[in-house]
Amino acid sequence: MDSDAKLQKINNDPKKFKIGTMLALIEHGIIIALAIILFIAFSPYNIILAVVWTISRITEGLIDVYNEKNYWGLLNIARQYSVSSGAEKNALIELCRSILKTKNSRFAFAQILFSVGTLSYSILFVTYGVVPEIIGWFGIIASILYGLGNGIIFIKPHKTMQIFHVGLLILIFGIILGGRYYFLQ
Repeated sequence: MDSDAKLQKINNDPKKFKIGTMLALIEHGIIIALAIILFIAFSPYNIILAVVWTISRITEGLIDVYNEKNYWGLLNIARQYSVSSGAEKNALIELCRSILKTKNSRFAFAQILFSVGTLSYSILFVTYGVVPEIIGWFGIIASILYGLGNGIIFIKPHKTMQIFHVGLLILIFGIILGGRYYFLQ
């Protein structure tokens, strides 16, 4: 979506923008809490892997919270945009584009940290037999590919859509991992 359309969309439904941003902040808080819970649950197996994923996932969550703080600024920019014209309108479009570009770059970096955290606990899963080995190995492969894909996106942001499918593997891993415990309890 281009910056002009994004600002119009935010201005047309600021409540939706606020709710979406607040839900994202809650999600990032849950990521941080999950990292701590996983540390408590699995650190007795391997403290080094536990520290790696905890630091990676908490840093990921904090980056995403910081991103949302800046993203929230689009609300005021959208209001100004709706009553501006000419050079001022163009300047606001450029400011929006800059915020979105920075947000996407930081998000890609945060996702690299996500993959490092996922790799760490997937290694633990395989090494200590916490889950069936096939699930752990799938997590290792998915996290490596996801990390590499986001590394490419971080370096070359225009490749985002070409690498999108790599994220499906990490999603499938999460569903398998979560589903296994949900249905076996």
